Amino acid sequence: MRFRFLILALLIAGNLFAADSAYVEIRDTLHTPTGDLYGSLMLPKKMKGKVPVALIIAGSGPTDRDGNTPALPGRNNSLRYLAEALAANGIATLRYDKRGIAASVAAGAKEEDLRFDQYVQDAAGWVQQLKRDKQFSRVSIIGHSEGSLIGMLAARGADRIASLCGAGVPADSLIRKQLANLPPVVRASAYQSLDSLKNGLLVKKPSIYLLSLFRPSVQPYLISWFRYDPRTAIASLKIPVLIVQGDNDLQVSLEDATTLKKACPKAKLKIVKDMNHVLKLVESRDAKVNGEAYSDPALPVAPRLIEAVVAFLR
Repeated sequence: MRFRFLILALLIAGNLFAADSAYVEIRDTLHTPTGDLYGSLMLPKKMKGKVPVALIIAGSGPTDRDGNTPALPGRNNSLRYLAEALAANGIATLRYDKRGIAASVAAGAKEEDLRFDQYVQDAAGWVQQLKRDKQFSRVSIIGHSEGSLIGMLAARGADRIASLCGAGVPADSLIRKQLANLPPVVRASAYQSLDSLKNGLLVKKPSIYLLSLFRPSVQPYLISWFRYDPRTAIASLKIPVLIVQGDNDLQVSLEDATTLKKACPKAKLKIVKDMNHVLKLVESRDAKVNGEAYSDPALPVAPRLIEAVVAFLR
């Protein structure tokens, strides 16, 4: 009997929690010729007429729709928290697992067959699907990290776009900066490989110390990625643009944000104090503390980021 009362209490508590939340979350699917992609459509609970909606595009690697990756311990839930905050402010969102990732794993190609352009086509497909949905007044894009460039290239049909912690230079230049502290001999080999891939040429014998980065199966993807320049992509946009960058980001710098702003003078630029690369508020400038935030779900998404995005999307 006590056990049955415990179950009843848990069910009641769950219902009360759902009633208090600011959103309703619905599974959504994008059908593509090469497999289905799965996402979460988060709607404000109290919708009066049409509402704006934003497609949230995650960053590089095996990052899922919530902003988490199996490459790191723990969950930061950054993109989920962002979606929840937007719902509380009357803005719907669609965030999704990229092909080959999490729920969309079956749609993934073999690594040697994957190209950056496929991610762009997928994002464009989601935009068009949202445009056809009559419950939305306007469709925007929020691209985080690598998702910033994907969003810029997929923005045809979108009404506005927000770039969060997006690189201001092509990916090969960004990687070059990140490898600057390698031992001189290894660094020279890395730069030589980057030059080759930038020119569309495969690296036949990458350094044994760099196989994880330049393994043969991933080189075609890198070539397809290095082809695009964020400066050119953002300059071509004809819609309102918001650039947001944290000043405690160890992966993308303030210089990247100002570079994007220079390429697109009409864009709004917002620098968020103490925000790191996964959108978390981290006051410490210690790299270890910053890194730990990548796996800490207790840390909030920076409130100033939410304020800026809400104001822009409204």
